[in-house]
Amino acid sequence: MAHKKGVGSSKNGRESAAQRLGIKIFGGQKVVAGNIIVRQRGSKHNAGNNVAMGKDDTLYALVDGTVNFHKGKRDKSYVSVIPEPQA
Repeated sequence: MAHKKGVGSSKNGRESAAQRLGIKIFGGQKVVAGNIIVRQRGSKHNAGNNVAMGKDDTLYALVDGTVNFHKGKRDKSYVSVIPEPQA
């Protein structure tokens, strides 16, 4: 007899976990060197002064300081860290 097998659980299981993207530390907030500032796909925000971009486009701080979001050439968004003055 040509019966189709009852398919329940074998058709499920394709729900993936959320990627937790977005801005993690906002403008004006303090950061420590190594802190992740933005998790993103593609360069929606670009690395400015004292900020580096990881291979998955994550932006992170290179020095301790204050985060600053600003517009640069061609109205692109840049993220910089303004270092704290040394005492």
